[in-house]
Amino acid sequence: MDLNLNRADYLQVGVTSQKTMKLLPASRHRATQKVVIGDHDGVVMCFGMKKGEAVAVFKTLPGQKIARLELGGVLNTPQEKIFVAAGSEIRGFTKRGKQFLSFETNLTESIKAMHISGSDLFLSASYIYNHYCDCKDQHYYLSGDKINDVICLPVERLPSITPVLACQDRVLRVLQGSDVMYETEVPGPPTVLALHNGNGGNSGEDLLFGTSDGKLGLIQITTSKPIHKWEIRNEKKLGGILCVDSFDIVGDGVKDLLVGRDDGVVQVYSFDNTNEPVLRFDQMLSESVTSIQGGCVGKEGYDEIVVSTYSGWVTGLTTEPMHKESGPGEEVKINQEMQNKISNLRSELEHLQYKVLQEREKYQQSSQSSKAKSAVPSFSVNDKFTLNKDDASYSLILEVQTAIDNVLIQSDVPIDLLDVDKNSAVVSFSSCDSEIRSIEGQYGTLQAYVTPRIQPKTCQVRQYLIKPLSLHQRTHFIDHDRPMNTLTLTGQFSFAEVHSWVVFCLPEVPEKPPAGECVTFYFQNTFLDTQLESTYRKGEGVFKSDNISTISILKDVLSKEATKRKINLNISYEINEVSVKHTLKLIHPKLEYQLLLAKKVQLIDALKELQVHEGNTNFLIPEYRCILEEADHLQEEYKKQPAHLERLYGMITDLFIDKFKFKGTNVKTKVPLLLEILDSYDQNTLIAFFEAA
Repeated sequence: MDLNLNRADYLQVGVTSQKTMKLLPASRHRATQKVVIGDHDGVVMCFGMKKGEAVAVFKTLPGQKIARLELGGVLNTPQEKIFVAAGSEIRGFTKRGKQFLSFETNLTESIKAMHISGSDLFLSASYIYNHYCDCKDQHYYLSGDKINDVICLPVERLPSITPVLACQDRVLRVLQGSDVMYETEVPGPPTVLALHNGNGGNSGEDLLFGTSDGKLGLIQITTSKPIHKWEIRNEKKLGGILCVDSFDIVGDGVKDLLVGRDDGVVQVYSFDNTNEPVLRFDQMLSESVTSIQGGCVGKEGYDEIVVSTYSGWVTGLTTEPMHKESGPGEEVKINQEMQNKISNLRSELEHLQYKVLQEREKYQQSSQSSKAKSAVPSFSVNDKFTLNKDDASYSLILEVQTAIDNVLIQSDVPIDLLDVDKNSAVVSFSSCDSEIRSIEGQYGTLQAYVTPRIQPKTCQVRQYLIKPLSLHQRTHFIDHDRPMNTLTLTGQFSFAEVHSWVVFCLPEVPEKPPAGECVTFYFQNTFLDTQLESTYRKGEGVFKSDNISTISILKDVLSKEATKRKINLNISYEINEVSVKHTLKLIHPKLEYQLLLAKKVQLIDALKELQVHEGNTNFLIPEYRCILEEADHLQEEYKKQPAHLERLYGMITDLFIDKFKFKGTNVKTKVPLLLEILDSYDQNTLIAFFEAA
């Protein structure tokens, strides 16, 4: 990683959404470019840099929140017309700021994503995709799950129009007209799509995707099938990907891949001889990166990466060196420039301080007036609550446009808080009398009270549902050869009602009932790798899983939900005895690893004492020497997973109780004996206990 870039903050606008900042094309190679950005206040601003100062070209009046900003124009000419999506309207501006288009789409939902290619306009709201040509409706598609982004393969390079939708259910849907040509599964919920190299690569069919769990990949979208070319896994557990761009920042004649993430990380990947991406640069900014572009803004001749952040900062990471080599005459010039900059900043600061005093006085007067309404300051909160597949935990990310004073987390379900490297908060707990073990089957609400550092003190509450089967994740393929247990529900319920029960129980299910009379969803348990198949229609629901506990949780929750709505349910189940042994075998490697880890960590202090006493470790057997060498790594691993062993014990206990519950036997008195067997764990002894009980 030998790329050196220096940070330069240009200016701040209002809060910004994903993909709302672009660089207008340069008049010649490495000439400075104008930046155009849209914010939540509905303002579109275009500016350029002159002598280190941001100079506005145009700025529109406030309006509806801007959700997307794209550049367009006649194909094969510079793309310098500016298009913004706000609400259900598309507006177009020239590079000088003159509005030439106002197109009301009459969509019932607000536009979330947009792509422009010549006179073709591709839009998506939450579930609806529309294709317009010269503002006339061409094609329409209703998606089964939320659409996060939309793009079209380059029409100037390919014989047909091929739009691609990035959908929340981990699928890219490739369209032809109003129909799905095919679907391809990606390793996480895709949040952003971009043409490789800005033009679809050599074939014109290469498509980059980024996911909400931080993975990045390249797929070739051919007319018949997808070809997966490469994928970058998120080993370091960085944030989700919000934006990507292609630009040669390294200067080797090959376009590099620029990536912006929702935890503030900016990355540059170069491509080696085999066209595989290699990380060349990364830098952490203090807030999520909503847009990223490669170009030249600060100074002519110096390439840079320009990013916009959630709170509206436009920042450059430039190749321009901070400390320049200069002769005596140059030094005077630079010093003079610096003096001017400092005096300008001082006068700007004085003006702002005066303005703050004025506003504070005005606020005091209005709040003390007898006619005063509540003058609580409003602020935006950007939040994300996502399941991490790798360690079966949830990440709660909260971002505010101003500094956060404190966050109060309240939960009516027992949860474990895991610390992460990125967290700078000081945590204090107030415990309740409940068992502290976070397992499936317990469900409720997690509430976050967010208080920013602003006067007067104000707070916003955000709620997150912890679902009965919260550790399950949508998948599109399952192993049908596994031993499955079946739960069947019949009764006088509608398709919408049974769908709402599935939404209540499981994450990643679309809120709206899918089109058609019957639907099948597949899920995988991220902790145990067990699976669930749910198929339901009006009057019938069939749930199959290789884990009896999953079936038991569904039976309890679904019957409770039906009782609430006074619906009579007929419940029948088929239990496959082989599935219990199968689930125990799935748990075995995880349990064995955790027990061994706990045993090694317990030995560390005693071994260190022996080492100090003897002066060396030569007398120790190789296994103990290895424990001492890896002591820091082992303790770090153990600290990351404090409740893993308890969770596994809890799952085995539940499996034992649930196996006999379906037979009508209560075995809770035998649980202490089961825990004794687990403490001196042997797989065969455990299986024998389950079979003999």
